[in-house]
Amino acid sequence: MTDRLSPGDPAPEFSLPTDTGDTLSLADLRGRRVILYAYPAAMTPGCTKQACDFRDSLASLQAAGYEVVGISPDKPAKLAKFRERDAITFPLVADTDKTVLTAYGAYGEKQMYGKTVTGVIRSTFVIDPDGKIEHAFYNVKATGHVAKLRRDLGLD
Repeated sequence: MTDRLSPGDPAPEFSLPTDTGDTLSLADLRGRRVILYAYPAAMTPGCTKQACDFRDSLASLQAAGYEVVGISPDKPAKLAKFRERDAITFPLVADTDKTVLTAYGAYGEKQMYGKTVTGVIRSTFVIDPDGKIEHAFYNVKATGHVAKLRRDLGLD
């Protein structure tokens, strides 16, 4: 079982390629609150729903001081197609070797259709301006998660 993060833990640093060909580091976002959400695969129904929910809430999340970043094991080229197809307006980072996902406890054994499989555990992390975990939500649902997150953060 992968170790899970808890509030107060330092958020694992990362520097990963993005959907635009740039590199994004957690250090680049220091001083801002960050919502980092881990999803299994770009352009699948659940992941598309979740990304579009974040996209549709982005202006109000940013107004409340949050930056949104999506992370998956997809290659940057697939992330670029996802961004273009669904008009994603926040960075998507590629963790193709799953090192960062594992460090966040978002890759490991999970239950899927009654079977134990190894893969990305749909998760969301809220990181404070100092780089510490404020909230760690594991095994979240694709549908309705952004609305729940907004309530948990006191935004709705």
